[in-house]
Amino acid sequence: MSNASDPFFRTFHALRIKGFAKADTIAEVADLPLSLVEEHLQGLLAREWAQYREARELWQLTPVGREEHHIGLAEDVGGAHMSAHLHDPYHEFLRLNDRFKMLCGDWQLRNGQPNDHTDAEYDAEVVGRLVAIDSEAAPIVAAMGGVLARLAPYGPRLARTCQLVVAGETKMFTGVMCGSYHDVWMELHEDLILTQGIDRTAEGSF
Repeated sequence: MSNASDPFFRTFHALRIKGFAKADTIAEVADLPLSLVEEHLQGLLAREWAQYREARELWQLTPVGREEHHIGLAEDVGGAHMSAHLHDPYHEFLRLNDRFKMLCGDWQLRNGQPNDHTDAEYDAEVVGRLVAIDSEAAPIVAAMGGVLARLAPYGPRLARTCQLVVAGETKMFTGVMCGSYHDVWMELHEDLILTQGIDRTAEGSF
């Protein structure tokens, strides 16, 4: 059985993954109702583990909050056996990650120039490759969710975003801070890095 995370920690962890974000974005990453996440954020604020930037409606962990998150993450993961069970699906993810990075480059550039998305045939070929990667990612993420339940929602989120790209929403492929496929993929990667205590620079995976 997969290990289930405390809902408060899921909000805490989602904010750590995002760095800074609005409450609705945190709720999406945590896969929790917005009303519950807002309660959790107020709890983090009361403990001085988070701060709220009212002008931009952004939440961010404080230095103390980041330290407390490190402690909470160790409790959530529950020992080295968890990372051991994630090892194989994580390395399958890394192989896909290399292909995904190349794919993003092909979407953003064409013949060394910014892709203006006027060539429907070219875009359709790249989107087809995204659909293939998403299909391969689904069982990998499902396997991760079988180890740690809070990882499971990334699969449906990736699938939903992929369908938006297929439907013609071009910004949902590699757009920044809009819930794009790239955004969700990077959130998953960051979650896996944090959960397993991996040094991203040493690993060389971005």
